Amino acid sequence: MRRTRRLLGACLAGACLLALGACGAKQDALTAPGAKPFNVMLDWFPNADHAALYTALAHGEFRDVGLDVHLVAPSQTDEPLKLLAAGKVDMAVSYEPELLLARDQGLHLVSIGALVQRPLTSIIALQSAHISSVADLRGKTVGTAGIPYQAAMLKAALHAAHVSDSAVKEVNVGFDLVPAMLSGKVDATLGGYWNYEAIQLRQQHKKPNVIPVSRGGVPTYDELVLVTTEKYFANHVSLLRRLVQAIARGYYAVRSNPSQGVAALDAANPSLDPKLQNAAVRATLPAFFPGEDKPWGWQFQDQWNAYGKWMYEHRLIKHLAARDYASTNQLLAGQGP
Repeated sequence: MRRTRRLLGACLAGACLLALGACGAKQDALTAPGAKPFNVMLDWFPNADHAALYTALAHGEFRDVGLDVHLVAPSQTDEPLKLLAAGKVDMAVSYEPELLLARDQGLHLVSIGALVQRPLTSIIALQSAHISSVADLRGKTVGTAGIPYQAAMLKAALHAAHVSDSAVKEVNVGFDLVPAMLSGKVDATLGGYWNYEAIQLRQQHKKPNVIPVSRGGVPTYDELVLVTTEKYFANHVSLLRRLVQAIARGYYAVRSNPSQGVAALDAANPSLDPKLQNAAVRATLPAFFPGEDKPWGWQFQDQWNAYGKWMYEHRLIKHLAARDYASTNQLLAGQGP
């Protein structure tokens, strides 16, 4: 889900190698001569979702594989995939729904690894609104950022709870999801994240009730993915494999010691609230890894197919083929020819 939130307070603008080995890492050459510039555009300002990227950067993981990686924050949330398709950056961090939308529009892009393995997007309401289930939204006003698939997610959740669309009022509040809720303009919001807004509200003693969309009738999907162009992928398999496995080492390092991920983030963006980042990183750790004895970054094809079908059935994409070959695990540890 595209980030559409404005946080309260501060503006968000050997162990790892052993872990990879346990996943059956290919014996790729993880060093390369020279240092090739490589630009990665984030989906938003540096935050806990990017902790492992900044950890890998701080630990010299990219330099060790011959890459001079630059992590760049976008000025607008719709920039990353557009700039990637235009050849302005080498890779972008985006969202599974955004990638499928872009492919439906004819952009030749592919996901080469999942950074966050499940939806973060949630329905959030303050305890005072007495909304602890989707069914409790009946007769309430829900704020979204006006993104079409947010509206589709809300409708899917309502239908699963046997609540008529007409029984709930949806209001486009733009980026002001949390302020709209705190001011009483809306009773709940859909678009904030359980690992950010919900944590921040708890730290401010607001006692939010949180329902991830995947528990409300929406098929699961990978919230954050690594995306490159199909052409770049075809021509730079070895380089991208080195990059992806360097990023994986960053994730295993953060899992081993979350505090170093927070420290790397703080160095990258001193305006962040360390207390919030620390809680967010630790809360998100389970979502960084796929489980089922799969290597970091794994993308489940049946899940991609199901979510693509859901987008097609809700008329968010016009072509079901947009999901075909939208993701690959070829570059992950132990995978590929």
